[in-house]
Amino acid sequence: MTKKQLSDPIAIRLPSDVLSAIEEIAETTERSRSWVIVRALKTYLLNEGADILAFRKGRKDFDDGRSEDIDDVIRDLESIVAGKVA
Repeated sequence: MTKKQLSDPIAIRLPSDVLSAIEEIAETTERSRSWVIVRALKTYLLNEGADILAFRKGRKDFDDGRSEDIDDVIRDLESIVAGKVA
């Protein structure tokens, strides 16, 4: 079995209630605290984190001139709706 490459260890301070919940989940699932924390972080990255990164990419695209004028978009949509596809 191939082991995943791990980063350097990091230290983190958590609120007591969060750590208690992590420990309870780890005990119930017979997993380590690290496993629970990594799973929680991956879920965050797939949801809210992905939204933040998409916003950042969109902002960079806009700053780099990769955008469309809203009036042009509306005009194109109106043409499509009217059946006058370019």
